[in-house]
Amino acid sequence: ADKLRAQQQLEQLQARYVGTGHADTTKFEWTSNIARDTYATVVGHPPLLAFTAIGMGEAREKVRAGMIEKMIQPVGKPPEVQD
Repeated sequence: ADKLRAQQQLEQLQARYVGTGHADTTKFEWTSNIARDTYATVVGHPPLLAFTAIGMGEAREKVRAGMIEKMIQPVGKPPEVQD
């Protein structure tokens, strides 16, 4: 019963949070989720954004806009699907 309950809880988490992954998650999807989460964290925390902007030598808003742009395709184009 405990094993079944744990499996159901895991499935609920995976349905609620896309980034938790599952058995069929590809390497590309996983790395994309990690990169998007990282960009979202930096953009969402002003002190971290300021720290990153100083390190890059750019204005905060320029770094923020660049990270938001990178969220579209954070790790490049998706791999070709082979049949």
